[in-house]
Amino acid sequence: MGVHNQRIEYGKMLVELGTENPDIVVLEADLGKSTMSCMFEEAFPERYFEMGIAEQNMTSFAGGLALAGKIPFTNTFAVFASGRAYDQIRQSIATANLNVKIVGSSSGMSDFGDGATHQSIDDAAIMSAIPNMTVFTPCDGVEVRYAAEAAVRHDGPCYIRLCRNDLEDIFPAGAEYKIGEPVELRAGSDVTVYTHGIMAHEALKAAEMAEKEGIRVNVVHIPTLKPLNEKAVKAFAEGKKGVVVCEEASIRGGLNMLVSYILRGTAVPIESVAVMDEFGQSASSHEELLEYYGLDALNVLMKIRKAAGK
Repeated sequence: MGVHNQRIEYGKMLVELGTENPDIVVLEADLGKSTMSCMFEEAFPERYFEMGIAEQNMTSFAGGLALAGKIPFTNTFAVFASGRAYDQIRQSIATANLNVKIVGSSSGMSDFGDGATHQSIDDAAIMSAIPNMTVFTPCDGVEVRYAAEAAVRHDGPCYIRLCRNDLEDIFPAGAEYKIGEPVELRAGSDVTVYTHGIMAHEALKAAEMAEKEGIRVNVVHIPTLKPLNEKAVKAFAEGKKGVVVCEEASIRGGLNMLVSYILRGTAVPIESVAVMDEFGQSASSHEELLEYYGLDALNVLMKIRKAAGK
């Protein structure tokens, strides 16, 4: 099992995709050395546009490039990609179903040092609410490569949510990657834990601890919040004592509400792990914030116990 950084793997994959497809162009909002779009700039300077700290303009410009037949990737921090340019995404890209790929870096609370202004706990909900938008939330560096490739193949607007920090490789080797399809990371017959993004790591740690207590946990990763195969999600809950939904995002408008909707009418108890309608804050590490907001493996374990009736 290796360790990779999602941003670096994204930068490498962007260069590979750009080598294969000359229509791919990249736009950056003055954060290229952080988002790692700088790798594309070095390889293809004539297809790289430094737009400065002007996310709205960058987004509208990307829409024009898409109308001209290009496949533009816009890059900035997730909080700015989804929030500062929301109107341009909605009006200039999504309503016309333009082929623009929006990449939100340093998502969730992974930018632990810069506090609430730079931490995005609402981007998944914002982007999922926009019609025509496909929302990717990869769990590790390996999956980022699949997500970027799938985004290029998909004709339409996409949002890719990337963590700032290094992550262990957990996406199953040889697993089929398909937009909308859940991926089983661990089998178990007592409780199903649904995750997206980095919370798959905390869920797997919690599942190992639960196993020692006699609770068999099924961990199911959701590669794309939108679209999502509802029948597949429901199938993973069948016969279980309960389910837990984990996300490094707001409880409002994300996977928790989506799973609750999908499982409506069933008798399966649902427990939630999410940011409870509050902003982040500065800290000395990402792990410190996960613990403070109840997003760490120990808190996931507590919810697993409740879902199992213990």
